[in-house]
Amino acid sequence: MNEKVRLGTCNVAIVGPYLSGKTTLLESLLSVTGAITRKGNVKDGNTVGDSSQEARDRHMTVEVTSASTQYSGIGFTFLDCPGSVEFAQETYNALMGVDIAVVVCEPSNNDANGLHQKVLTLAPLFKFLDDWEIPHLVFINKMDRASTNFMDVLHALKSVSSRPLVPHQYPISQGEQISGFIDLVTEQAYQYHAGAPADPIPFPHQLKEQEHAARTEMLEELANFDDHLLEELLEEIEPPQDEILQDLKLDLGADLVVPVLFGIAEQDYGVRPLLDALVREAPTPETTAQRRGITKDADVPLAQVLKTYFTPQGGKLSLVRVWQGKLTDGIVLNGVRAGGLYRLIGQQQQSVNEAGAGEIVALSRLEGIKTGDTLTTNGNKQQLACAAKMTPVYALAIAPEKRNDEVKLSGAITKLLEEDPSLAWEQHGDTHEVILWGQGEIHLQVALDRLRRKYNLPMSTHLPQVPYKETIRRPASSIHGRYKHQSGGHGQFGDVYLEIQPLPRGEGFNFRDTIVGGVVPKQYIPGVEMGVREYLVRGALGFPVVDVAVTLTNGSYHSVDSSEQAFKQAARIAMQTGMTKCEPTLLEPIAQIEVSTPNEFTAKVLQLVSGRRGQILGYEPRGDWQSWDKVTAYLPQAEMQNFIVELRSLTLGVGCFEWHYDHLQEVPNKIAEKVLATNSNGG
Repeated sequence: MNEKVRLGTCNVAIVGPYLSGKTTLLESLLSVTGAITRKGNVKDGNTVGDSSQEARDRHMTVEVTSASTQYSGIGFTFLDCPGSVEFAQETYNALMGVDIAVVVCEPSNNDANGLHQKVLTLAPLFKFLDDWEIPHLVFINKMDRASTNFMDVLHALKSVSSRPLVPHQYPISQGEQISGFIDLVTEQAYQYHAGAPADPIPFPHQLKEQEHAARTEMLEELANFDDHLLEELLEEIEPPQDEILQDLKLDLGADLVVPVLFGIAEQDYGVRPLLDALVREAPTPETTAQRRGITKDADVPLAQVLKTYFTPQGGKLSLVRVWQGKLTDGIVLNGVRAGGLYRLIGQQQQSVNEAGAGEIVALSRLEGIKTGDTLTTNGNKQQLACAAKMTPVYALAIAPEKRNDEVKLSGAITKLLEEDPSLAWEQHGDTHEVILWGQGEIHLQVALDRLRRKYNLPMSTHLPQVPYKETIRRPASSIHGRYKHQSGGHGQFGDVYLEIQPLPRGEGFNFRDTIVGGVVPKQYIPGVEMGVREYLVRGALGFPVVDVAVTLTNGSYHSVDSSEQAFKQAARIAMQTGMTKCEPTLLEPIAQIEVSTPNEFTAKVLQLVSGRRGQILGYEPRGDWQSWDKVTAYLPQAEMQNFIVELRSLTLGVGCFEWHYDHLQEVPNKIAEKVLATNSNGG
């Protein structure tokens, strides 16, 4: 890359649904701009994007890929982002650092219902872009497979966007195949050529009426934000091309409109016009910094981590957006000295001496720095806003295949979570399992592949155990426990009477004594409580006991043989005897969930929740989400394991939910019998 002719910088996120062709578009962009000499393809596993083995095994993007190139004097950095909802955190983190996003989608190749399904998957992405006011345009890819009219696709897209979509081009076809386009600003027609720029051709007059309607739609949308343009349209004055382009640039930069272009990335069709539009109309890095509220001293370096990688060769790499100032090789950020400074083209690293405001570069060896962190040199604790962390919704219990690897697991998972903040893990206190949480089955399988490949930690997995508890339904009094043991020397003697009572749900455990006259000396009473607590770890049904009150009411002691340990044993004996008389019952954890779904699927979601023993608490429109509902319910944790899989299946992949533990509830008798039978068999 010739830095001497570099006139500006533009950072572009390539986003869109799974299988829309984002990685193919990146390959075409890099080929057209000369960054690569030979195009790869996803099927052969030789593209710049999807370069990790986990991505190539699945033919899908599983992490952000950065690739820098240059076109018309502008230094572009493209971030190819995952399309699967299970990896949406990667996409949202990357979007926080770009100047503009290209939303890649594909037209339907069957009917109107298929088109509706295609565009519905874009709704959460459009909502995120508009909530953060991130400028974006749409690139309709795979136009050779379209069976629907371009304007029908455009209008379908409008149904999931809160910003008006404006056509930037109109297609020219020969038979059923797209052969070129008309630029709606200049009204110049162009003929596509594989691997070469499109050629100007005479205007196809058979399309005059359709082109005029599309151009009028574009101008009328722009006139909503420009009074002068509105006056020209009302007076039937043809607006100058410069004015139209200026409006497009201003309105796009302010996230007021969404221009729509199209092409066939696999054949490079439409890719150069897309680049030209980005050069002309994308906001500058300075505009983006102002949008993010960055107005501090321009000489003080300020950057933000968008993505963390752990590479086999170079160790840790932090992909950062430079918001102001300059980064140099060896700079100290947040008290940590960085290693090398690089531009990336996939896994290839190009060493650079410095990076200025607006650039996206990688820094090596920023130990202790995580994705989302704000980096400075002056100790300022300012933290730039970052994308909210997604709630984990799918879990697996994991264990190293080799027992000796247990000591390495914690460090490896810590690095895994640095690379992917949408993962979480816990060592469960009741079940003693290590549980890995994520966004879905594929998400966790990718994480497990990384543990095996990067850290030589093959794992065995199973579904996590449900952390059942138990409690009692009725009280019992005068429960006697005596521990007497005689051996050489002093013996052991403890004698207690306990009263056991149920407590209201959520009260936990309460211990007290009503001893009078010193029948159990004070120094032994803590031993009684300790014995009770030790028993409650595993009650009559085999689970931790909760919501129980135990009172020490009476007892006796031996002046020589009694000890705290003896009274602890006596208390355990009393609890073993007494708890079986108290009608022990099984409790299960209940989560409160909030399910978000397009309202056309609300009835199915209600059936799904009810069919999993859920209790519907209500549903209502979801905030400022147009045509979406939010369903609130209680759902047993035992029913939650594959809930996200079924929910996505019912809602074309866009339904989601958040959850938190709410309360314990008695397990229905038939289910309790199955749980207890499994537990007694060691399951």
